Parts: sequence; structure tokens; C-alpha cells
Amino acid sequence: MADRGAPVRTELKRDHFGSITLERDAHGARIVRDADAASVGLRWLARLVARREARALALLAGVPGVPALLRFDGRRVERGYIDGAAMDAARPRDRAYFRAAHRLLRTLRARGVSHNDLAKEANWLVTSAGEPAVVDLQLAHVHRDPRGTWFRLLAREDLRHLLKHKRTYCPEYLTPTERRLLARRSWPSRLWRATGKRVYIVVARRLLGWEDNEARGRRHL
Repeated sequence: MADRGAPVRTELKRDHFGSITLERDAHGARIVRDADAASVGLRWLARLVARREARALALLAGVPGVPALLRFDGRRVERGYIDGAAMDAARPRDRAYFRAAHRLLRTLRARGVSHNDLAKEANWLVTSAGEPAVVDLQLAHVHRDPRGTWFRLLAREDLRHLLKHKRTYCPEYLTPTERRLLARRSWPSRLWRATGKRVYIVVARRLLGWEDNEARGRRHL
């Protein structure tokens, strides 16, 4: 006889850096990132990014629109469930959504966290209430000095990525200040486009089989 208390697991994603699973039980739903499911040679890196995600989630505890950190044992990150559609599926055209998303980024910045992966529409959710949420904080960075130049540059890039999405879905609501910010790329952005992005495309798409906007559609992260 099946154990009624055992969680029901649905694998959402599996790649060289581990697996992401939706687990449901009597206590509710949660997302589990398992670094030990990564390829042997990349397991150390998978555990490193899991640690980065757990640290960022812990610092952002209680922030609406950010998954709650439930448990981290050095290998598995268990975080709260947010039911929502990925931005590229929901296609938000409401100015209020982007205003709320901007406030969410200001909260991250106030707590010294840069997300660093918000160019991917799949990392933005539109919740069932129409509110913004961010997921996949494995590349997030916690900054010791929130006034430091590097943090301000990364926080600016997070905002620029949001504004690029706003330009895609409701460009008529871009303010003159936002248009000027979009027109000015920071030097890390220019350097990335000229050098690192090409390497990323080769490694991520050809070797690891990733896509920039993978996991299109409904997300439960």
C-alpha cells in the first residue's frame, strides 16, 4: 500500500547542473533543487550555485515575489512554491505589473542582492494575482557593500533587463528616463556582449543544451 504521507514528485527540469522537482504533500508544495543529481564533474559547481541561491533567499526572507527558503543542507535547496506563468507566456501589458516589478528590484537592492539573470523572461513570473515574482536565484550575489560600485553596476543591469522586457510588452509606458537608461549600456554589459556572451552561447546551447528562454510556459518555481 502506498504511503499517503509520501510526497508526490514531478520533475520540472534536469540538466548537467542537477534537477528541479516540484514536491507536494500534506504540508503543501515546494520546489527542490538537487545538486547531487548533477554530472559528476560539475557537482562541485552545482553545490556552489545552490549555496549562492540559498544565501540570497535567506537574505530575502519575507519579500513578496521571492520564493521562501525552506531548507538547505549543502546539496539540496528546498524553497517555496510560487504558482505563476513565465513572462514570455503571460505577456504582461499592464503598466502596474512593471511598476510592481521595479519596486521588487528596489527591495532586492535594499537588501544587498543582485539577481544577475533577469534577461531570461522565464525567470520572471506573473502570479495568479497578476503580481511579479522572480525565481532561479542561483546566479544571485549578496554584496557586502550595497554602496559599492560593482553592486550598483549589477543592480543597474537588473533594472535594464526589466526595462527591456517592458519595452517588449508595453513600450508606450516607457518614461524618458527609462529610455535613456536603455540607450546607455554599462561597460560590463558591453564587455559581456563582445566576449563572454559568445562563449556562453557555445557552452550553454551546444554543450549543455540550454536555451536562453527555456522552460517556456507555466512555471511553479
